[in-house]
This record gives sequence, structure tokens and C-alpha cells, in this order.
Amino acid sequence: MDITITHTNNSKVHDVDFENLPFGRIFSDHIFVADYYDGEWQDARIEPFHKFQLHPATMALHYGQAIFEGMKASKSFDGKPMLFRPEDHAHRFNASAARLCMPDIPVKLFMTGLNKLISLDQAWIPPQEGSALYIRPTMIATDEFIGVKPSQHYKFFILTCPVGPYYPKPVKLVAETKYVRAVLGGTGEAKAAGNYAGAMLPSKLAQDSGFDQVLWLDAKEFKYIQECGTMNVFFVINGKVVTPPLYGTILNGITRRSALQILSEADYDVEEYPITIDELVAAYKKGTLQEAFGAGTAAVVSHISDIAYKDVMMTLPPVSQRKVGSFIKSTIDGLRSGRVKDTYGWVVPVKEIVEAAVV
Repeated sequence: MDITITHTNNSKVHDVDFENLPFGRIFSDHIFVADYYDGEWQDARIEPFHKFQLHPATMALHYGQAIFEGMKASKSFDGKPMLFRPEDHAHRFNASAARLCMPDIPVKLFMTGLNKLISLDQAWIPPQEGSALYIRPTMIATDEFIGVKPSQHYKFFILTCPVGPYYPKPVKLVAETKYVRAVLGGTGEAKAAGNYAGAMLPSKLAQDSGFDQVLWLDAKEFKYIQECGTMNVFFVINGKVVTPPLYGTILNGITRRSALQILSEADYDVEEYPITIDELVAAYKKGTLQEAFGAGTAAVVSHISDIAYKDVMMTLPPVSQRKVGSFIKSTIDGLRSGRVKDTYGWVVPVKEIVEAAVV
């Protein structure tokens, strides 16, 4: 499919302070868009960033057919724009689409549009390690209809924004014992917009109580640890790195997957198994809970400073004593920048070099 490109006449890149980037509030010059109708994706184009006009009965607004991905582009030390495991994100996007009865986006179209967009807006990639151009592929149902059924029309788009660290400091978590994020057979493994809407109330209640995020427990017994906030969760207990398995209720995190492989190849003792909150409390009381951290595209690695569960407050050692989480963050950031040699084939250069907009 040909992709038409319309350049912006008014780039705002020179107005950006790349040393002070809020997360998700500054958007770059262009957006990639394609529309699905008559059973296929059509009208692929890159346009100046703009607002969409939607009918009040747009089905995504009423019935929640909306999915997204989170990705990052960075620059290597020689200034080349790079992507981290982009095809894995494309495949996970399609897995989310299948769960919400939405059409696949062809991986070739996803990748071509992504590469052309990042090539065009590569001046928006922050140069410093740890910052990145955040990439948000999204699909929404666009039928103008009130009625519960899969839409026949969809809009796929990719927007980007330069960002600094998602969590600038270690986070405090509270284990949630009333609300749940996902259930077996539900949509927890999909990056569905509704999953995040349902998490907002317990997250707000946690923040109102002085915490940063929620540590989710299973929906049946409130016993088994799932994930935390917007991240998969890892613990280091008596030298072993442990993380919950993918129950179908936990996002199949690409950063999680990367961390597990990096740790295994670095000869760390790593295990995926159902971790109970009681086991975590017992390890803390014995002094064997050494680290806790979240892993995800936005945060990469976010150290966890405290975990509250009922009347127990678990305060973990300072970041300076945490070897595992710091090693993962340094390795992934280093892979993205080229400081660490990529022996995995995860970091790929932007392949579609198009004429950059006049800035």
C-alpha cells in the first residue's frame, strides 16, 4: 500500500526543551493514519499532527473497541534513529485486536508506516540516554451506530511524543484487596483501553493515601501477585529473581520478556511462578526481600521503594544497593543507545528514510 506524506509547514521542534520533558504532553509534528472499510485497510497517510473529528455515535466511545501499544524510538551514539523490538509490538497489537474482535493491521503496513513516521520526525528524538520518542499505535472502532456489535469501520493511527523518565523516583505501592484489574478469560492480557479505565479509581485511592500505584492481586482469592500499575513486577528474594507467570490476566510485556532473557543469559537465578503476597511478606520479615521493581516500555525499570499490605509496610533497601533492577535498566537503555552491544537483534535502525520536514 502506498503511503502519502503531507509535510507540516510549521514545525514546533525548536520550541521543545529536551532537558525538561513531561511525559505524554508534547506531541511531534506528524501522525500516521489508515482507515479500515470494505474489509481492508485503505488510505494510509502521514499528515501534520491534528485533531480527529468524530461522530457522537462513534462506537469506540460507547462500546470500548479501542486498543493501543507503547513503544520507543531512541538515537544511537552516532545519531541514527533506532527502534526496540518493533515487530514484537506489532504482533502484540494484533493479539489485542483479536481479543476485542477488531481486524489485524498487516505487520508490513504497521512497520512501513512506523518507519516512515519516525524517519520524518527523527529530530523529535531526545538525544540523552533514558529519554526517548514515545510511540503510541492505536486502533479505534469508528462505526456511527448505537448497538452492541463489532464495528465494520476502524481507524489506526500512530502518534509520537518526546518523553523523559516515566517515574523519576522509586515508587510506593499498596496491595489492592478490594478492586481487581483482570480475571481469567477477560481482557487483562490485551492492551485494551478499558483495562486502564477500570484501574483509575483504585489507583486514585492509592494516590490519595500517599502511594504512587497499586500492586494488583488475583481476582479470586486476592492472594497471588499479578502486576503493578502500568508495569510487570519483579522481586529479588534471597538472590533469586522471581516474577509472576503469564496467567492470561497479566500483560505479556516486551520489557518483561527482554529482562528475563537478559537475566538468564547473565547467569542470574530466574524463576516464573505464582508468587503470593504472604510469601512476599514472609521474605520481608526474614530479611530476604532484597529488591522489587516494575518493568515496562514507558518506565523501562522503576524501582519500588515500599509495598503496603494490610497492616504491614515493607520498606526496601535503597537503590544504591540494588544490582538486578539497575542492571536491567542500564542494559536496556544501553542497547537503545548503542552503548551496549546488541547480540539479540532487538534494536533495529529506522529503515524507511524519507525527506524530513523543514524545521
